[in-house]
Amino acid sequence: MSLKSIPLFSALTERMKWLSQRQSVLSQNIANSDTPGYRASDLKPQSFEDLVKGSKEAKVYMASTSEGHIVNEQKKPFNPKVEREHYEVTPAGNAVVLEDQMMKLADTQMQYQMTTSLYKKQVGLLKTALGRGR
Repeated sequence: MSLKSIPLFSALTERMKWLSQRQSVLSQNIANSDTPGYRASDLKPQSFEDLVKGSKEAKVYMASTSEGHIVNEQKKPFNPKVEREHYEVTPAGNAVVLEDQMMKLADTQMQYQMTTSLYKKQVGLLKTALGRGR
């Protein structure tokens, strides 16, 4: 029996995958902050319903939104979407607001730390229940 067969660990693992993918998308936005015509993208927020359904049913894969974008060819389970609401666009057509992207990146990092902390706590509880914890 692996930890992935326990629903809580599976949900936490899925959350960490989503947060890692979001960090990658936000990093790509920041890297293209000077690219003319580039539009920022973000992942669709994870819903509790998708987490409850399980990781097998919630998988979608990443797709490029323009020919000029550099996209990692690995198949990823989450699909980024181009943000529609842009309140600041440069004359070259770039709609990436660095402050907004940095705030999202910091939020993603805090959520990742919280998720890994929950994962560690659950492993500790499991070890205690098995008589191996302190």
